[in-house]
Formats: sequence, C-alpha cells, structure tokens
Amino acid sequence: MAIQVTSTAFTHGAPIPQKYTGDGQDISPPLSWSNLPKGTKELVLICEDPDAPTPEPWVHWVVYKIPAELPGLPEGIPKEARVKSPVTVLQGKNSWTIGQTIGYRGPAPPPGSGVHRYYFRVYALDGKPVIEPGKDKKSLMKEISGHIIDEGELMGTYQR
Repeated sequence: MAIQVTSTAFTHGAPIPQKYTGDGQDISPPLSWSNLPKGTKELVLICEDPDAPTPEPWVHWVVYKIPAELPGLPEGIPKEARVKSPVTVLQGKNSWTIGQTIGYRGPAPPPGSGVHRYYFRVYALDGKPVIEPGKDKKSLMKEISGHIIDEGELMGTYQR
C-alpha cells in the first residue's frame, strides 16, 4: 500500500494556491504523510513538473535525510542546504540556474502553456545513506537506488 501524502493547502489534483508559487510568496506548502512501510529509516521528497517544456521534468524541490518519525514538513522551509529549524533536513538543487538553486521554488510555468501538474513524491528508504547537502535529483536518485521500499505522491496543478 502506497504512502499517503496530503497537504492542508490543497488536495490531490486541485490547484496549488498562489501563495506557494512564483507568483506569490514562493514558500513551500505544508505536507504530511502517513502509512509508511515497516522498516522505513528515512524519507526523501522530490517535487517536479513533468509538463515543463524541457527534456526532463522541471525539479522544484529536493529534500532528503528526513527522519522517518517526522509526520510531515511545515510551511515555509528555509532555502538552505542544511535546515536546522523548524525541522532538521538536507535540501538539494532545483532546476533553476540563475538565483537561488537550493530549496523550494514554486510553480512558475510559462504564461499560456496551460495547466501544469506538480508532483510531490515521498520515498521511504530502508537505510540511511550518507549523502551530502546540495545534491540534484539525478545524483540523489542514484544514491538511494536500491533503498526505496515504497513511495506516495500528492499532485497539485497551476497555470498562468
């Protein structure tokens, strides 16, 4: 049975409020998860837009070293590689190359490109791999390959 991922800000398949987008405050939404499989040691969260006009999905957020006992992430996680408050996690690089490249960057699809989907995927790991802060999605997925025991997702939408 998959991990259940929810948010108090939006429901699965619903629009993401502007507050959490590049048109608003651009802060991370609150997320919660449940139904973690037995043996979960750590979690990883990746948010991406598969509808971006790029060869690979556009990565909006990479968070890892999330303690298994943490039931979610509060709103507004600081854009730092090593977050110590309000939770202790590591963050990696998003797809932006100019400006802030660590931490959450909200939906900001090209105007007129229609509705984009944003997947917040949570991965349960059976171990605690040693991973440095600042990884990008591709290198992080390589590091955790073989350790993912379950996953779940929450999908929100946004358009300009």
